[in-house]
Amino acid sequence: MKMNVPFGSSQPDPYIVGIGGKYYMYATHVDGVQLYVSSDKLNWDFAGFCFTREGYKEFWAPAVAQIGGKYYLYVSCMPSDTADDHMQRLITAVSETPQGPFRYCCDLVPPFSIDAHVVQSGGEWYLFYSVNDYTAECAGTLIVVDKMLSPTQVRGQPKVVVRPTMDEEIFMRDRFEKGKDWYTVEGAFYFRKGDWHYVTYSGNCYKSPYYYIGYARACTPETDLTKINFEKYPNDREYRPLIMRNGEESGTGHNSILEENGRYYLYYHGRDSGTPEGQETRTCRMCELLAQDGTLSVLAR
Repeated sequence: MKMNVPFGSSQPDPYIVGIGGKYYMYATHVDGVQLYVSSDKLNWDFAGFCFTREGYKEFWAPAVAQIGGKYYLYVSCMPSDTADDHMQRLITAVSETPQGPFRYCCDLVPPFSIDAHVVQSGGEWYLFYSVNDYTAECAGTLIVVDKMLSPTQVRGQPKVVVRPTMDEEIFMRDRFEKGKDWYTVEGAFYFRKGDWHYVTYSGNCYKSPYYYIGYARACTPETDLTKINFEKYPNDREYRPLIMRNGEESGTGHNSILEENGRYYLYYHGRDSGTPEGQETRTCRMCELLAQDGTLSVLAR
């Protein structure tokens, strides 16, 4: 289901939270973090940029967590004077309100680091994010998790959560040298239902016909997320997307999940099928997510 958003706007990497009867959507933009506000989860008004940083650009995949009475924004960006995306690094900003404006606190993880998701488990806070591994069998971008020592500091001992493992996750063939393909999984979002732990993620690139949302899972009472071994569903080699392109939309991926009254709403970006790729046309969409006995499924999109 497409969201009602201002005409001509785009919402790549939408991250949605519900606070005090309102809903806030944070989205990627070259110039800063976009903010949209809604009272019903479906109709959204643009509220401007809730965070910018002088001398930086390409503010990717923002996420917000309420910690200790304040709101912390986690987003990656890169210096304005470089064209190298591998200079992207995660930073932290803070505000007293979910709409900001957020104030820069510090750099959180060195380059290359993107796609934060901060969650609480067992009284501790954890950061899921993506980094590069140049030496793996499927070299490329993967997902890790690390414990947080404070809202602005990680322990520095990341554990791998999800690796790329299949041809459908090849972002670019022969990227840095002949015969060395580059794989990508990114955009982690963690949630738990009972003893089942789930991490949804996106594989490949939004311009690829194979771009998709998949998930990994684990069944355990463990609350330390750095001690859990997640396994891709259904396995490392079988390409079985939770969401992928269909006749109406393509470029479907990078989700967040909103839980309300025991129901899960999965928000993601996509393009209307047939839309030219020369311009940014990813907009926010939503479907209901079902989680039952270790298996995720979505209702009609």
